[in-house]
Amino acid sequence: MEEQHRVYLIGGNDDETAVFTLLDEGDHCRLRCEYRDKTVESTATDFFQALCDVRVLLAKDGLIPFCYSASLNVYPVPMASNLGQGKACKLTSGQPPKNLVELFAEGPDVIPASVALQEEFYRDWLATLAIAHPTDSEQQ
Repeated sequence: MEEQHRVYLIGGNDDETAVFTLLDEGDHCRLRCEYRDKTVESTATDFFQALCDVRVLLAKDGLIPFCYSASLNVYPVPMASNLGQGKACKLTSGQPPKNLVELFAEGPDVIPASVALQEEFYRDWLATLAIAHPTDSEQQ
């Protein structure tokens, strides 16, 4: 499979974009990003992780892709299916994941964030689930 997405870049020139090419290589997902006459790539077990690796490289140029996979409250969770196929979940504190979103889609609710802030939000979300839904042993 080879799939391409054009994504706006926050922090760049007006209407600056990058082209992301997804290459499914069986057990590995390779992601190529072309922007500003540069090309960066990452290979990981899923496209979300590959995109996180690419986002770290884009951040060196002060850029964040404007798409759900770079949104503060979006992260892949184990209970969601098709994660390797380009989807992740929108997360709300204290609530289980409800909405799957396409990694490269955009919407008015995208909150551009660094990889580190997104990971911190995910850890905080996990903690709110434990508080909101204690296990049986914690209730006794």
